[in-house]
Amino acid sequence: MPLRLIYVTCENREEALKIANETVKNRLAACANIIGDITSVYWWDGTIQEGQEVALILKTREDLTEKLTAKIMELHSYTCPCVVAFPIEGGNSAFLDWIESETRS
Repeated sequence: MPLRLIYVTCENREEALKIANETVKNRLAACANIIGDITSVYWWDGTIQEGQEVALILKTREDLTEKLTAKIMELHSYTCPCVVAFPIEGGNSAFLDWIESETRS
């Protein structure tokens, strides 16, 4: 079963924890990592913005990506949050099997 890393930027640690807990609890993700204090520079409303955010990385199955994205969008405070999926091409097979097993109902 193909697996994915889902990268999300959040307004703060509390928001990232809320999304992490809810998605893991619902088995949409096997686990989450919160990486604090990143600086984001981006275009928004016609000007360059700069802000402090935290990064959230979720591990899941490819077939759950759409459902997981919908849940993130439901919980996220941003109008247009960064939610992107990257394929997991390899790694520790025991860990990859664990991701798959922990995202099964």
